Amino acid sequence: MSVSSPQRAKVRMPARARAVVFVLSGTIFLEGIDLSMMGVALPSIRADLGLSTPELQWVMSAFVLGYAGFVLLGGRAADLLGRRRMFLLWLTVFLVASGLGGMAGEGWMLITARFVTGVAAAFMTPAGLSIITTTFEEGERRNKALLVYAGMAAAGFSLGMMVGGALAAVHWRWVFFAPVIAALLLLITAVRVLPAGPAEQRRPRLRDLDLAGAVTLTATMLILVLGLVRVHEVPVVESLITFGAAALFGIVFVIIERRVAAPLIRFGILRSPSVVRANLAALLVLGGFNAYQFILVLYLQELRDWTPLQTGLALMVLGFDAVLAPTLTPRLVARFGNAKVITAGLVLAAIGYGLFLPLDLDRSYLTMLPAMVIIAVSFALVYGPTTILATDGVTESEQGLAGGLVNTSFQFGAALGIAAASVIISAVIGGSHDPQQQLAGYRSALLVPPVAAALGVLIVGSALLRRRAQPARILPETQSSAASTAVREPTS
Repeated sequence: MSVSSPQRAKVRMPARARAVVFVLSGTIFLEGIDLSMMGVALPSIRADLGLSTPELQWVMSAFVLGYAGFVLLGGRAADLLGRRRMFLLWLTVFLVASGLGGMAGEGWMLITARFVTGVAAAFMTPAGLSIITTTFEEGERRNKALLVYAGMAAAGFSLGMMVGGALAAVHWRWVFFAPVIAALLLLITAVRVLPAGPAEQRRPRLRDLDLAGAVTLTATMLILVLGLVRVHEVPVVESLITFGAAALFGIVFVIIERRVAAPLIRFGILRSPSVVRANLAALLVLGGFNAYQFILVLYLQELRDWTPLQTGLALMVLGFDAVLAPTLTPRLVARFGNAKVITAGLVLAAIGYGLFLPLDLDRSYLTMLPAMVIIAVSFALVYGPTTILATDGVTESEQGLAGGLVNTSFQFGAALGIAAASVIISAVIGGSHDPQQQLAGYRSALLVPPVAAALGVLIVGSALLRRRAQPARILPETQSSAASTAVREPTS
């Protein structure tokens, strides 16, 4: 049956509204493609700049830690200082930092640029998302805008592997320069089309922001990862001092959050068991997935001599979750509930990662493909429902806090996973160039993803056993579930 004209008019957007969606979807696409391109380009970056494996992991970890440390502050800054103002400012910073990364001649310069890019994304992304939710009233138009936004985020992550491979085949620096060109075009358009909100009319009040909390939280995570990646290279005493410093910054962060008027995190939210379980699951999910991707790229390019383009094309199947997340996952959640879907996804992840453990020097792509498909499906089942579970039972006034908290867990988990894989590879391989020794290092590091998935099963599955008699939580509507799940689809 055809849809009447009045019904079509309800979901048709004015030209200016379409332009707003285009700009904001373009930037989330850019963020996703930027991160996934980097993973494929890592071996080329290592070869040109002479980075060790622990140094190489910082190219990825610096971005996600910068993002994780400041995303909570970014959301609050958008509300207090103006969403349009924050979006334009940090899109500019993103553009400049990407360009500086492309010009880096030393590892530390590149890593610093990646950290600043992550911080820029932490402010830009919540500002962009909140512009959508405040520009469009709740209903069909907002759902349509959010689905487009989420689809572009997922597409960026998926296509980034192929695009990154093609650009790195020319030169790895184009992985940085291409986003500069795209960001500049989006910035010019954004200045013209983005609406100004009420906060834009007020004078910014930086004292309303918990900057000290963001700095100490970021320092805690950075020092913790630093201690982890250097644990096999330095004396035990030095490692203890490093971990002690991380603990000290963590304590200072807690003290600040308890005393500041507008904290980044109200710790009372952690009294909710579902929030705690969801955040632990988020940390483990991204930790395992990013560790797996890090290892696989090094294995294919440095041990098997695959080109960056071949690697990017091979890994595109991992982006299959971009199709499943907004289609299949909401229906499964509506029928079985978040916890059951998450648990099933984590079990699949453990199986998929486990299938990679018997790695050898001449394993064909066709024998790797089934495991990749399983991993992609598992990610689609886990990511969105984990985000929803993290907001389950949280009051309306703290939904933003709960969402920001789980995003922090996702990003910090990614950094921890990559760091764990890096330290195992370095410890086993050392300075050896023997293929068998390299293979042994990759095999050992491949234990990280299935272990992370298994721990996730224990954390989420144990709650299911205790609540077996209770009915599963069902999302209000299939369509809103799709929007809710899809919009949280990652850029890592």
